[in-house]
Amino acid sequence: MGILVFLSIMTAALAVLFSWYRIRRVKEQIAEIADALADVKNGNGGRRILSAANELAAPIAYEINEIVVSYERRLSAVRQAEEANRQLMTSLSHDVRTPLTTLIGYLDAAHKGLVAGRDRDEYIETARRKAHDLKEYIDVLFDWFRLNSNEFAMEIHPTEAAELTRNILIDWVPVFEDKEIGYDIDIPERPVRVRLDADGYMRIINNLIQNAVAHSGGDEIKIALSEQGGAMKLLVADNGVGIGKEDLKHIFERLYKCDKGRSQKGSGLGLSIVHQLVEKMGGSITVESTPGKGTEFTLVFPLDE
Repeated sequence: MGILVFLSIMTAALAVLFSWYRIRRVKEQIAEIADALADVKNGNGGRRILSAANELAAPIAYEINEIVVSYERRLSAVRQAEEANRQLMTSLSHDVRTPLTTLIGYLDAAHKGLVAGRDRDEYIETARRKAHDLKEYIDVLFDWFRLNSNEFAMEIHPTEAAELTRNILIDWVPVFEDKEIGYDIDIPERPVRVRLDADGYMRIINNLIQNAVAHSGGDEIKIALSEQGGAMKLLVADNGVGIGKEDLKHIFERLYKCDKGRSQKGSGLGLSIVHQLVEKMGGSITVESTPGKGTEFTLVFPLDE
């Protein structure tokens, strides 16, 4: 009987000791969690709470760590967005102010009679071109802000892409001929049905062609639409100066302008808009380029079957 009593007392003592140790450890972990949260609050997003898997506070510690990681990712995205917006406003102030100042200068000279005859006609024509350039830039900015707003929504429906593509390219033929750019357009006569937002698809093609016409330095452009492996493939290629490997890695980043192979004219948003629109419609876009030979953009959209 005495042994049983002794064992009972020892068991109870051990249970109390174990409970005391567990409570002490939980208090220590709570203090560590509070200290870590204060550290995170002060800006140290790299702080983590260490805990063994068998400890009582482990689930809480792991959950807090995940919250901190998620918070840091969102904070990083906000910082990147702020930096992009800052760069955009800097670019906007330069890219809008400069052509606008030039436009006003030409119009003022013509209006005040500082030039006459053929010179006046040339000034007005130059002002007209500057106005169109400015409109194109503002259109791109509008598309960018619209794409990144909470109100943006696409109307994606089954669409006959071959006919839609032909209708879009009709407006480009006079541009090619005016700029003496050879063009090879290959679109099948049979219907090609995919799920698209018609306006977004038009913007994609227009941006890609505008990019080739304005920046490639080439005198030939090829646009080919085909069906391959249950998908529609659209190729837009030029024979221009091409893009270097380092620039090619960043070609779809917003505000990125190639230092080589492309002129600095432009917003740096056109190809980023293309990339976003393609992804929002469930497609993909890739680019290949060889300096001195040209660039090829390839879009792929699943067929609507």
